[in-house]
Amino acid sequence: MTIIDDIESRLTHQGGEGRVIYRHRIATRITHWTWAIALFFLLLSGLQIFNAHPELYIGEQSGFEFDNSVLSMRAMQTADGKVDGYTTIFGQSYKTTGVFGMSGPEDNPSYRGFPAWATLPSYQDLSTGRVIHFFFAWFFVAAFLTWFVASLISGHLRRDILPSVADIKGLPKSLSDHLRFRFHHDGRYNVLQKLAYAGILLVIFPLIILTGITMSPGMNAAWPWLLDVFAGRQTARTIHFVCMALLVAFFLIHIFMVIAAGPLNEMRSIITGWYRTDPEKKEEHTA
Repeated sequence: MTIIDDIESRLTHQGGEGRVIYRHRIATRITHWTWAIALFFLLLSGLQIFNAHPELYIGEQSGFEFDNSVLSMRAMQTADGKVDGYTTIFGQSYKTTGVFGMSGPEDNPSYRGFPAWATLPSYQDLSTGRVIHFFFAWFFVAAFLTWFVASLISGHLRRDILPSVADIKGLPKSLSDHLRFRFHHDGRYNVLQKLAYAGILLVIFPLIILTGITMSPGMNAAWPWLLDVFAGRQTARTIHFVCMALLVAFFLIHIFMVIAAGPLNEMRSIITGWYRTDPEKKEEHTA
């Protein structure tokens, strides 16, 4: 037992409705909310940047002479002369008027990838979008490095994020419990949480940082090997976009699970650090 673990055990006390334990350290709580704020601005400003050229490619180059587009959001004129928004994914086009490619009121439509309500600023302004994006990117990276170092020192990474063999063996039961909305609260992360957090913190976050760096001409001069790692700037841009989409999906699932598992208890733990467990029983998993 480390000194920190001993302090936490002393902070744990018995409550009438279950034990109240100190679940989240200060570094975890601060970085959690820093990420939440930074990712909000990074998402909206990133979509503003995407709208400057609403198309994604695989490879090192792009242009009319290349056939390497994997996604595009554009307004196109149909045979009857009507203009509609279309999203094309791997060559298959889907009408997305009102959301992607073309949005806004019918009498004054906006021809852009993502609609105005999803970008920052709402009007088309690449320069401002880039300033906002790069500003909050530094906060995001700083929070990630702080969390990583603090988690290594405290043992949080090994103990709470990386799943053990026993965790993997308990995966079917944990999955079954979650599908039936049977949540257990003992203050520890269950295997589904560990797999999700490990994927986000140790795979998606590093990928989104490195692909962002790869798109920078200045960093290409300093670290040219990044272009080889990600098979070109256009591929890095596509991976960056996919990571963003996965983060949005994770956020929606995360919010849903917080509400389903007990929002007051979950929010209290990530704000104050204190978490109430199930009364008079010990479970192997937590929601």
